[in-house]
Amino acid sequence: MASPDTSPLRIANFRAYWLSRLSMTLAQYAMMLIIGWQTYNIARDGGMGVGEASGQLALIGLLQFVPLFLLTPFSGWAADHFDRRNLGRLTVLLQLLCAGILAWLTWTDTIVLPWIFGVAILLGIARAFAGPALSALAPNLVPKAILPNAIALSSISWQVGMIVGPAVGGYFYAVFPSLPYIVAGGLFLVSITALSFIGKVPQPPRPQNQRPIHAMVEGLRYVVRNKMVLGAITLDLFAVFLAGATALFPVYARDILQVGETGLAQLAMAPAVGAALTALWFSFRPLKTQVGPKMLWAVAIFGVATIVFGVSTSMPLSLAMLFIVGAADMFSVYIRQSLIQLHTPDEKRGRVSSVSLLTISASNEFGDFFSGSLAYAIGPVAAVVSGGAGALITVAAWTKIFPVLRTTRTFDPPEELQEQTPEEKLQEQIP
Repeated sequence: MASPDTSPLRIANFRAYWLSRLSMTLAQYAMMLIIGWQTYNIARDGGMGVGEASGQLALIGLLQFVPLFLLTPFSGWAADHFDRRNLGRLTVLLQLLCAGILAWLTWTDTIVLPWIFGVAILLGIARAFAGPALSALAPNLVPKAILPNAIALSSISWQVGMIVGPAVGGYFYAVFPSLPYIVAGGLFLVSITALSFIGKVPQPPRPQNQRPIHAMVEGLRYVVRNKMVLGAITLDLFAVFLAGATALFPVYARDILQVGETGLAQLAMAPAVGAALTALWFSFRPLKTQVGPKMLWAVAIFGVATIVFGVSTSMPLSLAMLFIVGAADMFSVYIRQSLIQLHTPDEKRGRVSSVSLLTISASNEFGDFFSGSLAYAIGPVAAVVSGGAGALITVAAWTKIFPVLRTTRTFDPPEELQEQTPEEKLQEQIP
């Protein structure tokens, strides 16, 4: 068990970061659940069938992914060249604006699909810059020795947000439709305030006279050349891209399981509960051995549970499978993020984080587009089942393509990355 002396929460800057991320994630997932629910219901009530309405959910994912795809290289460069705290505050402010727009439109009963699509684009822009800035900021706040613990705790804030956020969205929507957006706005204000309490942190050395495009290409080259980082990033890309079922939760809640908005909240909460408990376990019992093989097994279990969820017509069974999906995904996320952060030099973390964010967005937002489009073509159940099977095929293929994943035993980085960094020197001064 981690002792108080090795806990990242003893560091004031990390505590503020943790609170900011928790508040932001709560707000994001409360909003996104209701955005999907409103989109699907507007489409169905407007006369669209299940397949066509699923296509509208696909469009939401696409509209969030396109800004991420176009802006992520620039956002990674920005995270390596500007104050990461200020970038984080600006992105939260943009999300606060989105919450205000949706709250007003819902309050006045004037919300329509074009407005939702426009907000989805703004949220994609915000997330394009928030991801690299905040991901690259975390390693600057703690010594490298306890970075895996910090990643686990950071994941807990994210997963708690994923658990409570849908509850805020689903249950508050049942009370008053605009209430989730109003609460989300308040949470974004908390997030901005917490970021403002983070003191000055070390900035990585900036190459002199290096053009932005060259810096972006350099980050991409590093990912391509480092087989460990490339294999870990792309494993998540293809597995979650194929097996993502979250975009179809409104379809399952309304037309397959028939559980309404409160059931929708439970479906969204189930994988987050499994993920949060897994992250909590790792914050006290960090994984130390056989990290590569265990990551591959976790992704395989993720695929199997997705298949069972796809064919289930029982709410308890569906929730149990989604719990396993979340736990397995968190298991692989914990290992993947630890490997990426520890195998990347600090001066490249922003750009490498941006590449990682791009693949995560491809697997999530563009994966939502893929799942919704597939549901439109072959039906939601067949789409989910085939996606789970695709995740299993991905694991088998990556075991052969990237043998370093199955042979990696510990998180230890290469020797050239083990020298003391400026942030470690600063943290040595903490009593």
